[in-house]
Amino acid sequence: MHGPEPRVTLIGRPGCHLCDEAKVVIERVTSELGVAWEERSIDDDAELRSAYAEQIPVTLVDGRRHDFWRVDEARLRAALES
Repeated sequence: MHGPEPRVTLIGRPGCHLCDEAKVVIERVTSELGVAWEERSIDDDAELRSAYAEQIPVTLVDGRRHDFWRVDEARLRAALES
């Protein structure tokens, strides 16, 4: 059985300190709101690398770009609560 469809996707790469910081915020907000999220690496997907290499970390909410470089906790929370 699969869990709920992730509403938040973090696109980054291993060793990226901004990605690590974004992950902390995303984990906190999604945990508090009971929202599923996933992490994807541009190193594993040429299409993601082409689209987002200069912007990581990129946060998608419901499949649409929400933030890049930094995750604003209040803005993410508001997007998920709407």
